[in-house]
Amino acid sequence: MNPEHSVTPATNAATLPNPGDYVDTREAARILGVSEKSMTNWRWRGEGPRYRRIGARLVRYHRADLAAFAAGKFDEAVA
Repeated sequence: MNPEHSVTPATNAATLPNPGDYVDTREAARILGVSEKSMTNWRWRGEGPRYRRIGARLVRYHRADLAAFAAGKFDEAVA
């Protein structure tokens, strides 16, 4: 093998996100205790938890982002 032509992967399995850490809109709404429509409205208004769009239509939320959003909302309600 010629070292000039070897390929080094940009990421390895340890740095890739666990697919189980991501949930769809329905599950994210259940976790936050809101409707799916609220989740959709928040996305359109640029509010709500961070999300990832995969392709043109697939939306996924990371569980850690949902927890951070919920914690922030709780802090706002207490203040």
